[in-house]
Amino acid sequence: MKNNYLKLLFISADKFPPFRVDVTVLFGKEIVNRGHVIDWLMQSDRPLDHTFETQWYGGKAIVGPTDTGTSILSRIKLHFLSIFHDVKMFRILQSKRYDIILVKDKFISGLLAIVASRMFSVKFVYWLSFPFPEDSFFRVKEKTVKYPLLYWLRGFAFYLLLYRIILPRCDHAFVQTEYMKSNIAKKGISIKKMTAVPMAVSIKDVPFYGHNQKEENPQNGPVVVYLGTLIKIRRMDFLLRSFKILLTREKNARLYLVGGSEDPSDEKLLKAEAKKLGIDHAVTLTGFLPQEEAWQYVKKASVCVSPIYPSPIFDVGSPTKLLEYMAMGKAAVANDHPEQQVVLSESKAGICVPYDERAFSEAILYLIKHQDIAHQMGIRGRKYIEERRNYSQTSAVVEKKLLNIINWIES
Repeated sequence: MKNNYLKLLFISADKFPPFRVDVTVLFGKEIVNRGHVIDWLMQSDRPLDHTFETQWYGGKAIVGPTDTGTSILSRIKLHFLSIFHDVKMFRILQSKRYDIILVKDKFISGLLAIVASRMFSVKFVYWLSFPFPEDSFFRVKEKTVKYPLLYWLRGFAFYLLLYRIILPRCDHAFVQTEYMKSNIAKKGISIKKMTAVPMAVSIKDVPFYGHNQKEENPQNGPVVVYLGTLIKIRRMDFLLRSFKILLTREKNARLYLVGGSEDPSDEKLLKAEAKKLGIDHAVTLTGFLPQEEAWQYVKKASVCVSPIYPSPIFDVGSPTKLLEYMAMGKAAVANDHPEQQVVLSESKAGICVPYDERAFSEAILYLIKHQDIAHQMGIRGRKYIEERRNYSQTSAVVEKKLLNIINWIES
């Protein structure tokens, strides 16, 4: 390996300042802490009508204007502003030498990066965290969008850009999971040019709550906690029906749905469903909360849950909520989603069941009735995260691959 450190230009769909840990922790902290230098090209997450530059995690962040309106015209303007901002990559590459252009979850910018990488002899790496083309098609199929034709056209355009142009021409691609990698390979992309990087946890930032449940949970009854988004396509009514079955055996149980949705109507639907099922007295929707406040609910949990609706878009994902439960020392009940199956099979930190309301309810009940077993699962979960899903280990994998891409080390 050379003594030089990598110089990356990171172009991301995440708004500035980003909050997703695969940007802030994996790259912003871990990769930078390994001595590499990253400059960032992103749009602002707040209303902004001009470009500004600032220092962020040791590099320069070039932050572009945006439109935060919700109308169709505002959304169109947002995307055009994003494209115009990312065109700045040509000026940036002309004035400063980089080893790699890394584009995350952007499609037009991926095309621009292909051209820029050829012009300036820079490696182009693509990071795909979510199956965006398939998501557009899925939302049309599920009838969860206001403008289905626009979503279908977007999905078709993204599909062509991603699988016919960007991935075949990038030097390497990072994808979310091994399952996603195998699915993409079926579309004709060489499996050798993809690396799966599942979600992880910054273990030093996550408290351990896996102590005696009687001490941590002074509630009158068992507490079941779900931590995550409540968007309609996730079909969280499944959890409500499972919980109704649980209440026939544990009348004092409480369910906390810690999270929310960008569309307020999604939460209203869940509240209406809880009332329809006659369990609204035992169900609390907290809405979006700061991370530390959300974790306080996990601290009081007898059992944490991670139901994921089986679908082409969710099956390829890597759920962070399950890893956070484990890092905090809490036993989890999850359904047989590909990534969840792997994690729980390897860690023995919870129970994995089919996507079936009664099976899910029975697994929750078992852990409520056997808190000693749940406690041991929590300890094993924390140990697994420390050893297998800590971002310090993940960053070593990513760093090695990046160095291999520019031929500084052998694979």
